[in-house]
Amino acid sequence: MFELRAVIVCAECQVHWYDGQQPAKCVVSDHVHQIFEMHRHRSIVSLPDGTQVTAVSFDDMDPYARDELPDYGLYLDERWQPPWTHDHIEWPDFGVPDNPAQLAGALRSLLDRARAGERVEVGCLGGHGRTGTALACLAVLCGQPPDTAVDWIRANYCTHAVETPVQQAFVLDFKG
Repeated sequence: MFELRAVIVCAECQVHWYDGQQPAKCVVSDHVHQIFEMHRHRSIVSLPDGTQVTAVSFDDMDPYARDELPDYGLYLDERWQPPWTHDHIEWPDFGVPDNPAQLAGALRSLLDRARAGERVEVGCLGGHGRTGTALACLAVLCGQPPDTAVDWIRANYCTHAVETPVQQAFVLDFKG
């Protein structure tokens, strides 16, 4: 499924809102607001070793609608509170997690579940920055060299994956 929505982002305040659907969450006149077309992800990603995970973005209208429910989810945004088994990693939008070792452990656990035949998913809000970064780190865990992992995930998942230079640097330094 591919659904587009216009989202306005204030990087200084680290907030976003849907154009025309919500009031502005930043009204500071000298802040630069960017408008993005956001698309909803429910995308199966085959990692370099063939392991499959589903990458998801949060859909305010019906966040837990699925053709098949996952067995497990790893979520990088506190909005996710699904009825299935899941974990959260604290991770600021447009940034990187404060605890890389915790993320590495959670990603290894996600891979173990997927390799054991469970349907697993990973997601944040838009499915690009944090989700893309996590997917690139998963690619590293599956054998992709860190210096090509961002390009690999952009080619095999979404061209908008991994949004910021700090996220790119995180993948490059990711040891797993």
